[in-house]
Amino acid sequence: MFATPSQASPSGPIRVAVVGTGAIARVSHLPALRALSAEYPLEIVAGVDVDAASAESFCAEAASGRPYTDMETMLTRERPDLVTLGTPPRFHRDQTIAALRAGAWVWCEKPPCPSLEDFDAIEAAEGADTGGPFAAIVFQHRFGSGSDHVRALLAQGALGRPLVVHCQTTWYRDAAYYAVPWRGRWETEGGGPAMGHGIHQTDLLLDLLGPWTEIRAMAGRLVHAIETEDVSTALVRFENGALATVVNSVLSPDEVSRIRIDCERATVELTHLYGHRNADWRITPAPGVAPEETARWQDFGADVPSSHEAQLRGLLADFRAGRRPRSSGADGRTSLELVAALYKAAFTGATVRAGEIGPGDPYYSALHGNAPGWAPGTAGAEA
Repeated sequence: MFATPSQASPSGPIRVAVVGTGAIARVSHLPALRALSAEYPLEIVAGVDVDAASAESFCAEAASGRPYTDMETMLTRERPDLVTLGTPPRFHRDQTIAALRAGAWVWCEKPPCPSLEDFDAIEAAEGADTGGPFAAIVFQHRFGSGSDHVRALLAQGALGRPLVVHCQTTWYRDAAYYAVPWRGRWETEGGGPAMGHGIHQTDLLLDLLGPWTEIRAMAGRLVHAIETEDVSTALVRFENGALATVVNSVLSPDEVSRIRIDCERATVELTHLYGHRNADWRITPAPGVAPEETARWQDFGADVPSSHEAQLRGLLADFRAGRRPRSSGADGRTSLELVAALYKAAFTGATVRAGEIGPGDPYYSALHGNAPGWAPGTAGAEA
């Protein structure tokens, strides 16, 4: 059960407003809030949706909160501590800034927002680095025991230098999926599979390997009659010297999400679809590695799956401590910057370097960069 004011801890319950009461709020946000309510007293004070019936049914399902159809009214009346956003990407900038200005922290679903310009506006609206409020992006795949364990091994240098890397999000979406009017459009979906589907694996890859330096890419519309791409491939060089291939597709009947990192002393591989557990990770030692060292690598500890719950647990701890959460600010921007660079590299044929997309660059204000054949209302892209 969620805490009520009378059940609150001495510091009071964390007052949560859920904005966008569709599937992601009910399937992921609400269960995570319920699971963590014993650790962090929580009170859902509002459900907000342009569909009044959806907001009302969500509050009934949560057995808590008041329904609203207007976010600004809710912020004024309820003064939440935390706002979770499960709305389409085109609303994320304005809704996040409104919540931050009202003093609320924000936990926003991916994709974060349609452009780097939007993200920088959000970051500018955050509070001081001590206390916040802050806005974090839902990148739950970088959380959990498996990713924590592998991240630590890589950071310690236990596996040697990362050398050869593969990041794969090869999923399948049929014509019925794209028959929904807002899908496959830059304005409403924010991008194709590089943005809306593969960004989870891209984010995890960056979280494991650190900064990248340059990217080359190709993109195509091979099947679907949409504005965005339906497949992309990229070559990425990392600051540590590793070379990576990144593949994002919605054309692949045998669906898989996969990261493979070949290091000097071992290969680390993660194979899953929409979330991972310890058993989805595999570490293969190079010849000559001592068995006792390999055994330590294989000890992932207690199994904590990647999930909204795992990320939210950390965010709530950061909220109580008044410190910046992971996947916010510069840490949350890294994946969007790489996606923007992928599109620029694919649509221009140029090598794009980290940090080069800024104000004045067409790919800073729109991921399609106004490229002929890719920007809405233009023609000439290759199939």
